[in-house]
Amino acid sequence: MIAPLLAGLGLGFSLIVAIGAQNLFVLRQGLRREHVLAVAAICAASDAVLIVLGVSGIGVVLHAVPWLVDVARWAGAAFLAVYGLLAARRAWRPSGETFETAEPTAPVAASVRSDVPEPVVTASQTRLVPVVLTCLALTWLNPHVYLDTVFLLGTVANSHGDERWVFAAGAIIASIAWFFGLALGARYLGRWLSTPRAWRILDAVIAVVMIAIGISLVLPLGP
Repeated sequence: MIAPLLAGLGLGFSLIVAIGAQNLFVLRQGLRREHVLAVAAICAASDAVLIVLGVSGIGVVLHAVPWLVDVARWAGAAFLAVYGLLAARRAWRPSGETFETAEPTAPVAASVRSDVPEPVVTASQTRLVPVVLTCLALTWLNPHVYLDTVFLLGTVANSHGDERWVFAAGAIIASIAWFFGLALGARYLGRWLSTPRAWRILDAVIAVVMIAIGISLVLPLGP
């Protein structure tokens, strides 16, 4: 039981840790302290659904209907291009988003008072619905998600025979640990994003990665 669980955990981490559109979005939301738990939960739950579909054999069905992956590929490329252009616009014309150290303005109870000031984002907060829709699009319009999670992970899981669901459980645990760790751990990067210039650099990196991934979806490199 332990071997397939660890195998699923290892493969899950290896597929999910790579820098990509979804991870960058989770990181940015974590840095902004904005709907962090909702974003992490959506990503982890989506991965769990895709893993279950792959292990249950839906990957074979998708392989027989390749145009479904093509639809996701073109839709994902278009969405990533638009998201990348918006990030590029933020980098070119910043909104003044920074982190500042918030000092308490009134006495608080000793049991809840902290001697370490919390950094907070000074930019206006985005509403939950647009954030959720963006997160869902970055997850479900990315064809790599289907290739990695449904096809590859599902195929490897089924090679474990009766223990395939133990393997799937390991992969799901990896997904939950990664997304919640990334989203909640991003707050500790606040000290390096204390200036508008730092946010411009971050948005510029996001723009380049998003647009590059979008182009790679429609113009795959290699023979």
